[in-house]
Amino acid sequence: MLQKRIVVCLDVKDGRTTKGIKFQNNLDIGDPVAMARFYYEEGADEIVFYDITASAERRKIMLDLLAQVAKAIFIPFAVGGGIASIEDIRMVLLAGAEKVSVNSQAVRNPDLIVKGAKLFGSQCIVLGMDALRDPAMPSGYRVIIDGGRTPTELDALAWAQQGEKLGAGEIVLNSIDADGTQEGYEINLTRLISEAVNIPVVASGGAGRPEHLAKVLTQGKADAALIASLVHYGTYSIKQIKEYLAGCRIAVRLDY
Repeated sequence: MLQKRIVVCLDVKDGRTTKGIKFQNNLDIGDPVAMARFYYEEGADEIVFYDITASAERRKIMLDLLAQVAKAIFIPFAVGGGIASIEDIRMVLLAGAEKVSVNSQAVRNPDLIVKGAKLFGSQCIVLGMDALRDPAMPSGYRVIIDGGRTPTELDALAWAQQGEKLGAGEIVLNSIDADGTQEGYEINLTRLISEAVNIPVVASGGAGRPEHLAKVLTQGKADAALIASLVHYGTYSIKQIKEYLAGCRIAVRLDY
């Protein structure tokens, strides 16, 4: 049985880790380098670093900062935010990331996925997707870009399938409706996408209790669960979460 992964997300703004609710009212919660190291030592399976204002501000990602994070951890490290070109992908990988997450810029230029996968391998290219409930869309979910600021005409399910065909090796699927609420993942959305693609899907947005992870990893059929508020505020440790999941007969890495 394949192990399910626990991925800790660091949303970074102005060089500091931040956390908000539904992409708003973000608060400074710490130094991303120190936090990444802490979560690595606690047993996180992966770290994701998002420069959350890079795309909206049309600027490059903070390479110096992500290089410091990469040196502090020895688990897979994914980076997203403002990555708009093959050269951007190259520089992020050279700075120490194993994966590059493309979101807003991939919507504007889908060829970024194609070329990135061809040059660096599909395993390096993650399609980040922020979805919002919208009954006007065929699947019931609309893709939103620029950190929740700009609605698109893309249906979430169709875009996920297209992203896989273009060459993405993984999808990080974030529910804007659930983001930061700590009331549980969007199970329907996660299952809808997970059943429609053949690449790993990482569920994101809404974790508040270990039970939420168990539900999205089973009923939602996600391959991994991304967490932030759940651990950032000290509510639970990664060890507590993993031991709960193991108790639910969900395969997780416990060798830490």
